[in-house]
Amino acid sequence: MIQTERAMSVIGQYVFNGLMLGMIYAMVAVGFTLFFGVLDVIKFSHGDTLMVGAFAGLTASTGVLMLDIGSPWIRLLAVVLAAVCVTGLLGAAIAKWLVLPLHKAPPLNTLLATLMLGTVMREAVRLFYPDGSNSQPFPSLLPTDAIEFGGFALRADNVILLLSGLAIIAGVHFLITRTRLGMAIRAVAQDGETARLMGINFEAVVLLTFALGSGMAALAGVMNGLYYNEINFNVGLLLGVIGFAAAILGGLGNIYGAIIGGFLFAGLQVLGSATLPALIPNIPSAYKDVFAFAVVIILMAWKPTGLIAEKSSERV
Repeated sequence: MIQTERAMSVIGQYVFNGLMLGMIYAMVAVGFTLFFGVLDVIKFSHGDTLMVGAFAGLTASTGVLMLDIGSPWIRLLAVVLAAVCVTGLLGAAIAKWLVLPLHKAPPLNTLLATLMLGTVMREAVRLFYPDGSNSQPFPSLLPTDAIEFGGFALRADNVILLLSGLAIIAGVHFLITRTRLGMAIRAVAQDGETARLMGINFEAVVLLTFALGSGMAALAGVMNGLYYNEINFNVGLLLGVIGFAAAILGGLGNIYGAIIGGFLFAGLQVLGSATLPALIPNIPSAYKDVFAFAVVIILMAWKPTGLIAEKSSERV
């Protein structure tokens, strides 16, 4: 009986961890999909934008605490607002002064430019943020009460994070499919020149799309910090690569594919961390990333266009 409860507890922890990771990866992957949808560009500084958002939120939390405001909900509000505002403005600035000027250049130019920009952002945080080269503790701002289910402790903060991620993705989906801004984004994604002729402000739509995708990345960074209670200047590097892999796996240019790819990648990581130590003695569970990327490579070779292939009439 005790062994059964222990097994159920471990399985429950694996499943919930997979759901949380999948939510974070999906939010990052949706950003890549939005950028590719409107401009056919790969913005490789996206992961580092996530990192900047997490550090902006941490700075806001510290600032509120210095004002002798101890309420965790006010600090959480400050964290979210700071992260989204900073990265939204950063994403729009990157689009206006880096991506749009390179719009007519070969795609490789934009890829390399954003890749180098990501390195600049990462190193700037490492060098100029106080003690930025080391991991920074992220404040625990959510209730930590837990409900026991046969040995598995379901914590309130984890449930709140998961539901918040679902709400964010649902909100973005509603914005893209049910609002005038979403209609403009989809029109630009279909044909930018025709959208201009129809009176749509092409540049404004691109800037808003990059701000939206960057804001989602910031929220993913905050969720990651709240879940693991720490962040570091390298946190966006791996999350960016995984988010991009998830977007490619699901079908670049398709939001639903990005979401499926994010959860699938997380499932592969959880499967690897659970099975590799049992199949190969003395192998650390950290090899879950190697396992997940290896399976993704096989899937990409099998389905080069992604699990949900982009239709020419359906983008974003």
